Amino acid sequence: MQKNKTTVSFLGLGTMGFPMAGHLANAGFEVMVYNRTESVADRWLQTYQGVKALTPAEAAKNAEFVITCVGNDDDVLNIFSGETGIFSTLPDGGICMDHTTTSATLAEDMAGFAKELGHQFLDAPVSGGQAGAEQGILTVMVGGDADAYEKAEPVMQAYAKSVKRIGEAGFGQRCKMVNQICAAGVIQGLAEGLALAQKSGIDADTVLGALQHGAASSWQMVNRTQTMMNDEFDFGFAVDWMRKDLGICLEEAEKLGLELPMTKGVDDAYALLQKAGHQRSDTSVLIKQFDLFDKENDVS
Repeated sequence: MQKNKTTVSFLGLGTMGFPMAGHLANAGFEVMVYNRTESVADRWLQTYQGVKALTPAEAAKNAEFVITCVGNDDDVLNIFSGETGIFSTLPDGGICMDHTTTSATLAEDMAGFAKELGHQFLDAPVSGGQAGAEQGILTVMVGGDADAYEKAEPVMQAYAKSVKRIGEAGFGQRCKMVNQICAAGVIQGLAEGLALAQKSGIDADTVLGALQHGAASSWQMVNRTQTMMNDEFDFGFAVDWMRKDLGICLEEAEKLGLELPMTKGVDDAYALLQKAGHQRSDTSVLIKQFDLFDKENDVS
């Protein structure tokens, strides 16, 4: 494979970031990686060609593009700021793409900070989960300046099926909020439907065979009907992370004076599931909420 001379630093080699950085290396980019737990970066280098940085500052020092995929708002602030942060060494005109799901306010603030320092910052949350990251077919929703987006899009195409600029800074995050609200609603609908099917004694394969090509069909129905009915909930995107995302959605809605009753209800159901020990279960574990309700209502 011909080497691409474009230098890209990828910071955050978690469930999503590890394969995403791998796709960049496989596409021929010159990749430097950083991870807070150094052994994870070492493991990445056993699989892909690249270089390891020991600090965010070292990772950013000679990079044309810096990509981050970390946990939450505080993690983004920490990795960019301070003496060992990205902004301390990033070359003038450097472009940052943050794939973390954060608040829109943080994205706007980071874009402002970057501009003051002579850099460009794109909020670019992703959808598609662990499988999408591993297969390189993520959807990327981008907020930020159009010229920075045009330069960054070919880089993000290495691990994405769809990359779309939604608008100015913060709009990528707001689009991700819409995505998570819609996803939560679909999972809740499927959970309720399958709960009814279970109580009625209908087999999961029968449900899927009858409905998967109709108006009720969805990715969740096709891929999670059988696993939900089999009590299998180990597919990457955990309840803890969905609750973080839904919290961001509800906070944004409150700022806008908007009520989101379905989103609030699903968030409450996930909160109960967390207390029951399902913090790291896949979001499709929502079907187990009915088991919790049955236990609460059991007076025998």
